[in-house]
Amino acid sequence: MQNREEERPSVLEVELFQHPFVTVTSNKPVPEESTAEFTVQVKIEIEESEIALQLPANKQASYRSSASSEEKKLTQNICLLEFVSGEMKPVSVAETSTDTLVEQTVTVEANRVEIEKSKEKLSDPSKENPEKLQNESFLLEEDVEAKESKVQKALLKEDIALQKERKEIDAVVTERNVDPKKDNDFANECQLTPGSVVPTSVAEASRAMAGDTTLSENYAFAGMYHIFDQHVDEAVPKVQFANDDKHLLACCSLDGTISVCQLVPTPPVVVRVLKGHSRGVSDFAWSLSNDIIVSTSLDATMRIWATEDGKCIREIPDPDASELLCCTFQPMNNNLTVVGNGKHNLHVVNISTGKKVKGGSSKLTGRVLSLSFDSPGRILWAGDDRGSIFSFIFDMATGKLTKAKRLVVNEGSSITSISARSWISREARDPSLLINACINKLLLYRVVDNEGTLQLKRSFQIQQSSHPVRSIFCPLMSFRQGACVVTGSEDMCVYFFDVERATKAIVNKLQGHSAAVLDVSFNCDESLLASSDAKGMVIVWRREQK
Repeated sequence: MQNREEERPSVLEVELFQHPFVTVTSNKPVPEESTAEFTVQVKIEIEESEIALQLPANKQASYRSSASSEEKKLTQNICLLEFVSGEMKPVSVAETSTDTLVEQTVTVEANRVEIEKSKEKLSDPSKENPEKLQNESFLLEEDVEAKESKVQKALLKEDIALQKERKEIDAVVTERNVDPKKDNDFANECQLTPGSVVPTSVAEASRAMAGDTTLSENYAFAGMYHIFDQHVDEAVPKVQFANDDKHLLACCSLDGTISVCQLVPTPPVVVRVLKGHSRGVSDFAWSLSNDIIVSTSLDATMRIWATEDGKCIREIPDPDASELLCCTFQPMNNNLTVVGNGKHNLHVVNISTGKKVKGGSSKLTGRVLSLSFDSPGRILWAGDDRGSIFSFIFDMATGKLTKAKRLVVNEGSSITSISARSWISREARDPSLLINACINKLLLYRVVDNEGTLQLKRSFQIQQSSHPVRSIFCPLMSFRQGACVVTGSEDMCVYFFDVERATKAIVNKLQGHSAAVLDVSFNCDESLLASSDAKGMVIVWRREQK
């Protein structure tokens, strides 16, 4: 090797290849058609470094490398691969230096197919470690599968519960000698009737479970159970019982606080007051397990509270620095909360990180005043102060919102309340939406497709032209004759309506407030009803026990 170096002629540089980042020169002209083996000294410059290279087919070369590290050599080899046929054989850095010329003779045959395969494999530098990337890919796939599995389990659990309820109803039907086939046929006929919200007029199973009493008897109230006046002189826009709880109640006030009340044992007491917002609290929601309350405020923040000790876990500013007007939990993932603000935007927020979800924002035509999910959490409805209701498809895996439909209830009117309910029972099979829209009517819509399209079914006369009045479905309607809804009103009364009656739909009316009734809430067994008004009074009503 040393003799060959001594006999080496002076270098006559001949350009072999052209590349934006590579210069390859030789000390001899290379015959274009030659297939004989011969030795060529080659110098390759990449960013002031030299690296070993095996030349294209039908050529041989002596080469050297002075790369500072194996990682640098790998990066350089990737750049040079489009000139290489076969395998690269870089010389170890330890065996070379800038003063040492190492010769190596190699023979390469042309193979365009192999070149193309090599280009595909190394076209992305991040694929330098395929095994590592493959492992990472498997981990990501497992994570996504785990999330999907969790959602599927929740949906399956709900389906099982519904099937169980249906079996119990069918069992009662059998005991009372009711023909289920005839009942189902009649229900199908009624579903096609315009304006029919409750398909079956004879619901034997539910009547048996309810004791065969009328709606008026079921919703007769004995009087006031308790009055809370800790928020007097400031409106209480929202009152709500905890999920599946008979005696735990919360209410928010425009005085900037939230009260958590315990109704049993008597006398009922305010167990804690959640303080922290600098302006009025516009809305709040219980988590499914009741351990968390999320609240929105006119101070442009949302807060996460621990109900056990009343401490604020996290304060999250509105992404648009606007006053927040409403909020709701995603039913299947309480880690996600949807909020609406005064700049016409709604955002999906991850309460664990305090950040909005990518793709989880959308703009409405006005200030976002009301929100509601369907029970599976697939469709979200949002109402604004311009009279529009928008439906969105909610991506369970990512939290992304896709705008689907828009309904203009009444141009310029505020949609102050949206309440969704899937009536999976003999009394009412259609998913429905209950709407307050400041038009002196309570509106009942039927959900006609999986994009949240709405069709008006019934309307009930109430007094509401300016206040943010809310309404609810009665929670035990599946076990009553017909189906009942409850709403506040600006005439200081609470109204109960039977959605099945064509005329005289008012089932009951409660009087006792001294201002417009803004919100109502039943506990889980309908034994107690809470209502709040514009002067800060909260009344808990006790239903008569039959």
